[in-house]
Amino acid sequence: MKIVIFDMDGTLIDSKKDITISINYIREINHNLPPLTEEYVVEVINMDNRDLPKLFYNTDSYEKDDKELFEMHYSSQCIQNPYLYEGILEMLEALIKSGVKISVATNAPTQFAQKMLSHLGVADMFDAIIGADRVSNSKPDPEMLHLILDHYKFDKKEDRAFMVGDSYKDIKSAKNAEIDAIFVTWGFSIETLHNRVIDSPSELLNNV
Repeated sequence: MKIVIFDMDGTLIDSKKDITISINYIREINHNLPPLTEEYVVEVINMDNRDLPKLFYNTDSYEKDDKELFEMHYSSQCIQNPYLYEGILEMLEALIKSGVKISVATNAPTQFAQKMLSHLGVADMFDAIIGADRVSNSKPDPEMLHLILDHYKFDKKEDRAFMVGDSYKDIKSAKNAEIDAIFVTWGFSIETLHNRVIDSPSELLNNV
């Protein structure tokens, strides 16, 4: 059995516009701060060591009001502008046709991931969609990946699994879970210093 676990934001879909809009909404309403650019938001999200409350809202930790307002706003905002990267749908269909099992491991809340992937018509293609709220520790911790592998009754002697993503968190989570990692260059991070790198979704078909 072959298993491919995908990151979502920056790997399957481009969601940076809506993420930025919701962050800027909280900045304006709760903190009277000027808007951030999409480029800055993506850069911050993909930093190795980052302090998101400080960088986004100039607070020492996530405040309850910010968290609640973001979730309320993003619940409707998240399906306004996301889109599948070119070639993703065809790649997913080809993987399934060849018998590869596919799932999603995202640091976004599961409810948002389900809603966005359903909106884009691909949610039902995945055997499991696991968000950060389903585990105690999000990526780069391997807990999310182990949950998915357990779903498939993964046997490392008989099966092979891959984590596909656009950030160090995805690559490190694969290493921590002791499975193969594939870095994609079309996402939110331009870093390419990884052992296995692909430049288009179709390339994945020859790498798993």
